[in-house]
Amino acid sequence: MRGLLLAILLAPALAPAAGVERFQAYLRDTQTARADFEQRVYDRDRKLVQQSTGQFSFLRPGRFRWAYARPYAQLIVGDGARVWIHDEDLNQVTVRPMARALGSTPAALLAGATDVERAFVLTDAGRRDGLDWLEAAPRERESGFERIRLGMGAAGVQAMELTDHFGQTTVLRFSGIVRNPPLDAAAFRFTPPKGTDVLGD
Repeated sequence: MRGLLLAILLAPALAPAAGVERFQAYLRDTQTARADFEQRVYDRDRKLVQQSTGQFSFLRPGRFRWAYARPYAQLIVGDGARVWIHDEDLNQVTVRPMARALGSTPAALLAGATDVERAFVLTDAGRRDGLDWLEAAPRERESGFERIRLGMGAAGVQAMELTDHFGQTTVLRFSGIVRNPPLDAAAFRFTPPKGTDVLGD
């Protein structure tokens, strides 16, 4: 009886960090993925200031395509060497080296290499809304984000919550998730449209 009681008391301390372990398994087992997303941005007072939708896909390591459809069309493409941001309304493209653009960012968590713990400190954050959560704290202070949380479900990463240094929170919900679909590598290459202003390296 005393042995059983001791086991019960020690169980929480010995329980696996479900969110972290599920995320590490996701990184090992997922080379490609695609999904729809809904993004909501809240200010420090939790007032909704922006809402958008789009599609996301990645081909690990380092290649991703993040396409905003509404309310404004914007395309972000990582080709493994550089990140291209195409703002159709402004007829403008911004390009940056991948190493500088990814670093300790959400894209690095989803599409980067499997050794994400070089850039982030991962800790379990409990269970909420039917998902196992983990917190990813960027090791680089210049990352732009103070805290990133990922919600792990049966389909993999189903939610992300990002808090920046100004208290603004971005909430992402993924749906229609497909893991390891065949993806055309050409989708992760970008050529600026003729007549577009190109800024950056």
